[in-house]
Amino acid sequence: MDTESRIWTAALIVVGDEILSGRTQDKNIAQIATWLGVQGIRLREVRVVPDDMDAIVEAVNTLRARNDYLFTTGGIGPTHDDITVDAVAAALGVDVVIHPKARAILESYYATRGGLNDARLRMARVPDGADLIENKVSGAPGIRAGNVYLMAGVPGITAQMLDGLTGQLEGGLPLLSTTVGCWVAESEIADLLRETEKAFDGVQIGSYPFFREGKTGANFVIRSVSEDQLGACAAALTEGLSAIGRAPVAGGI
Repeated sequence: MDTESRIWTAALIVVGDEILSGRTQDKNIAQIATWLGVQGIRLREVRVVPDDMDAIVEAVNTLRARNDYLFTTGGIGPTHDDITVDAVAAALGVDVVIHPKARAILESYYATRGGLNDARLRMARVPDGADLIENKVSGAPGIRAGNVYLMAGVPGITAQMLDGLTGQLEGGLPLLSTTVGCWVAESEIADLLRETEKAFDGVQIGSYPFFREGKTGANFVIRSVSEDQLGACAAALTEGLSAIGRAPVAGGI
């Protein structure tokens, strides 16, 4: 398979007891998935793990092996329970070291904010051999170790790190999408959806049912890296819905 047509994939590990307990609602999954799509990379799986060394190590080793890229969010701050760096280093079989550039960045950032103490210096710790990901918000950089990208848990900081990575990851073609809506029960057209998707190579149809205004309907999101295939599939689905007496709505309901 050539570089232009092969599907590049990524996985995401969300680290944090606060996510699993429900105290904090994760917002990074959606923004990372959207950003990856623009880079031409598919977010294939997401795992939420606790602040536990063994759990993080196992997840890192499993997901980095079966995807082109692995992202982690959370657990790279200044406190003792921020153990993602240690876990990724253990998974990669390397030591944790203080990155000299990260230290310099933090020294500059905290020069007018009380100075660089031991806790803040923890944010300069990286797996040996890692590179840095720029962070314009809080000074503390993200980390790239092999195909593993360690990002902040705070969504606004993660957004800045993603901005710094834009265009730097090798990927395939961007994933395109279009939507067709219809007032119809999803179960009534399951065969139509399956046959239509099967007829167009590399096309996926996602079905999103809803109940609104006392009626049952669904939006069908068609995705492909090919604009021609996307348009042809949308046209076929539109014709198929019309043929059974249903009124398709371009762009969704």
